[in-house]
This record gives sequence, C-alpha cells and structure tokens, in this order.
Amino acid sequence: MKLNIACIEGDGIGPEIVTEAKKILDKVAEVYGHEIVYTNVLMGGASIDVHGVPLTEEAVNAAKAADAVLMGSIGGDTTTSPWYKLPPELRPEAGLLGIRKALNLFANLRPAVLYEELSDACPLKKEISSAGFDMMIMRELTGGLYFGERYTTEENGIRKAVDTLTYDENEIRRIAVKGFDIAMKRKKKVTSVDKANVLDSSRLWRKVVEEVAADYPEVTLEHMLVDNCAMQLVKNPAQFDVILTENMFGDILSDEASMITGSIGMLASASLNDSKFGLYEPSHGSAPDIAGKGIANPIATILSAAMMLRYTFDLDKEADAVENAVKTILRKGYRTIDIMSEGCTQVGCKEMGDLLADEIN
Repeated sequence: MKLNIACIEGDGIGPEIVTEAKKILDKVAEVYGHEIVYTNVLMGGASIDVHGVPLTEEAVNAAKAADAVLMGSIGGDTTTSPWYKLPPELRPEAGLLGIRKALNLFANLRPAVLYEELSDACPLKKEISSAGFDMMIMRELTGGLYFGERYTTEENGIRKAVDTLTYDENEIRRIAVKGFDIAMKRKKKVTSVDKANVLDSSRLWRKVVEEVAADYPEVTLEHMLVDNCAMQLVKNPAQFDVILTENMFGDILSDEASMITGSIGMLASASLNDSKFGLYEPSHGSAPDIAGKGIANPIATILSAAMMLRYTFDLDKEADAVENAVKTILRKGYRTIDIMSEGCTQVGCKEMGDLLADEIN
C-alpha cells in the first residue's frame, strides 16, 4: 500500500519526536511491504517565522492532498517567545485551530492507558493504580467555546471580555455517533460528560446523546457532570471506557487523564473527520524547555502513528506491531527521563526510537 502522509514537525520538541515516529513508520513499511511518501508542511511558530502567519492556504491544501497528517507539537514559551506578542489570531495555536476547522476534524480520540510496566509512575495510590485502566476520551473538536464569537471591550471604563459557547444538535450528534461506534469495539460503555445543571448547551448535549444512544442498545450510557468526572478520574479511573464530551471539557479532562498514566509523553491522539482522514499528534505540548536536548519521549507520537495505521489505513496488524513494540521495550526496562524509575535504563529520544524500530520485524 502507498501511504501519503503530510508531516507537520511544528515547534519545540516537534521535529525530534516526528523524526522518531517516521523512523518507526519506515520500518513498518520495510517489514510489511508498503511505500510511504512524506510531504513536509509548516504550521505554528515555524510557519510564523517563514510566512508571518501560523497557517497558510498552501499548508491546508497540502494536508488535504494527503491521506493523513502526522504532527509533532505547536507553540513555544508564552512568556518569552515573540510569537505571543502577536494578536491571538496570529499566534501558533491559531494554526492548530485553523487546520482542525479546515479539515473538518470534529472528533478527537485520546486514549489513556496505564501500562502495567509504568504503574510505579502513576501518581495515584497503589490501591487505585493496581486496578489499571484503559479509556478513550472522545472530545468534540470544532465547536463550543473555542470557536464561538469572542471580543474584548470597555464599558464605562471597565474592561470586559466575552467568549460565546454554542453547539447545535448536528455537531453533538456526529461526535456522539463516533463515540458510540468506538464503544461498540471496546467495553460498550459511554460516559457522557456535561454541565447540564447549569448550561443550556449541556442540556441540549445530554438530550441529543440520549437520542443517539437509542440506536445502540448494547451500549450502556451514563451521564456525569464535568466536576464529578474530574474527581472520578483520580478516584476510580478503571470505571471508564469511552468518555464523550465537548471541546473545553475534553481539553481539560484529557490532560488530567494523561497525567495519571504516569506521563503525558505516553499519550497519543487522533482527530478524525467523516471519512478515514485524520490528523495524528501526541497529547503533550511543545516542551520548549527541553527542545534540542535529545531527552523528549517520542512514544506518544509513535503511538499516534500506530493510530494512523489503524484508523486511516486499516492496517491493524502493523498498528499492533508498533503497540507491541512499545510494550516490549517498556517490559525490558528502557525509559526516557519522564518515565524513569529505579532499576530501569534511561535512554534519549533517538535511542528510544532505535529500540522500538528494532522490535518491529
């Protein structure tokens, strides 16, 4: 199979971790007889430096022409980078929001898995972490507060900022359908997270999710308020299978879920549209403080590449090979600094990529 992949290395540690993910994809292609064509695309701060904007029309067109997009990380130090002296619409993260919108990437999949080998890195108590967990957070990605009307004004000498939270039933229904479809392939449970005791948008969310649930009688649906969900993630994460939620809640909860796995450096993500096209990226940020030091954990990006193989190209065997390689290397005791524990062998970003590539055969 020929795989056309647009690569956005991005900022900070992005180029380092994308390099290692491409190394793994190249090894998969070699072992399983595929051909990969990469197209490099600038976005975020890297695009600002060259084009003056975080996302160009040419970049969007290049992404659309590919089968999928593999991305590193976007952004820099918000206190020191000149990028953050620009208007909000010209900052690096505007490029990320823009490409999600342009590619209609409305469904964000963020798995949070506690590997047995990393249970010691989990910050939760042993009696909680010993149960393990394997959840998928389904976050609506192109609506809600992040995409609503916003403005800052001054009234009677008082500064005022307004952000508008809007969802229509079609936006809710399509992410709900994705969530229930994925639940059917897992443990057949959906936890829909909202703030229906306060927000009209959440009350509509709950009503539409219940309508969708009627088409999936095998799936158990429960509703949970977002503040309770935040608590339950650290109290009893094993209870969750698929967490279905809106944009801002999903942004916050997925970061919380990632940290209880032991390291945000282990968490992959996929953003899908109505077809098999997707943008695949790690859940973590650009980590400018460690950029260029060779110590970044590439596993989240590598696991994102495995999700690409599975969800865009239907190459389940190849995806399994990558995921099994990660488990094997962890079992052998190799760790990057963020997941390092006593008795293990610390390796850098490139070394971790080499070790994982060697396991794929």
